[in-house]
Amino acid sequence: MDVIAPYGVEAHNTAWDSENKIHDDTVARRFGFTGGLVPGVDVYAYMVHAPVAQWGRAWLERGRAECRFLKPVYDGDEAIVEAAAEGDGLALIVRSRDETCATGTASLAAALGSSPEFAPPPISPANRPPADERSLAIGTLLGMRPMVLTPEYAAQYLANVRETDPLYAQEGIAHPVWCCAPAIGH
Repeated sequence: MDVIAPYGVEAHNTAWDSENKIHDDTVARRFGFTGGLVPGVDVYAYMVHAPVAQWGRAWLERGRAECRFLKPVYDGDEAIVEAAAEGDGLALIVRSRDETCATGTASLAAALGSSPEFAPPPISPANRPPADERSLAIGTLLGMRPMVLTPEYAAQYLANVRETDPLYAQEGIAHPVWCCAPAIGH
């Protein structure tokens, strides 16, 4: 397995105006954070740069990743993704402000797996149940806003997360973030 150089990226809060106000500087500061949190889905986007660098399109077609978010990453700070060989895969770490902010693993399956199940149609904000132990229980599916991924929007997302791998643009491939968070477009 090739050695993967650390990947540094200037973190960017793509959701400062989202419905989830923890991404807003003022609200996040009221809860003791330095500023609005860079969305976890964008930290994931930084993390998967390493498996794409290691396995290319093959990882996009049949790769697996598991990530755990531990500490916030803030807009304008440098996020460093480190990847090290671990078994048949990679161990991933995201560091920012000299802290471990996220950890995970990535691997490449021998063959294509089955397609994932997607969440049910979204519930309009006016009809959502209140957030409580029942509505947010483990295993409960959360609705997502539908969206159309256009080439222009995909290119803008790559720019927003500072993705430098040319594979996406050259081959017209959507970033894997779109499989786990189709609502990132707000």
